[in-house]
Amino acid sequence: MITGSQAKFENVMIIDDNIIDLYIPSRMIIKNNFGKNVLEYSDAAEALKYLQENQENIDVLPQVIFVDIYMPVMSGFDFMEAYDKLSLTLKNYCRTYILSSTIDNEDIARSLSDKNVVAFHVKPITKEFLDRITVD
Repeated sequence: MITGSQAKFENVMIIDDNIIDLYIPSRMIIKNNFGKNVLEYSDAAEALKYLQENQENIDVLPQVIFVDIYMPVMSGFDFMEAYDKLSLTLKNYCRTYILSSTIDNEDIARSLSDKNVVAFHVKPITKEFLDRITVD
């Protein structure tokens, strides 16, 4: 877990099997005061386990979750299916964004049709993209 100060959000989660796609956004999130703590997961099943175990504990839940689509074992779509079964408390607190390098219109449409997904964003995460995400 990486830590910063005076951030827009207390906890942000990134789920991506690519170590570079975890490292660079984590640094950007901290450097731009977007998130105070970054929960990094290279395995979507591990991230899901964390959310399941803490779904009623708002203090440790991420307010923002960034999920990659294409990952081994559990894809971003598989993660979102399982995420939908989590508590209403969690789903009302966390806002989930799908990140991907795909330009496949079917993937984008599938992401946006998920009621738990706020938006789809093509990698990489940029400062401008983070600036558009608001606290509400």
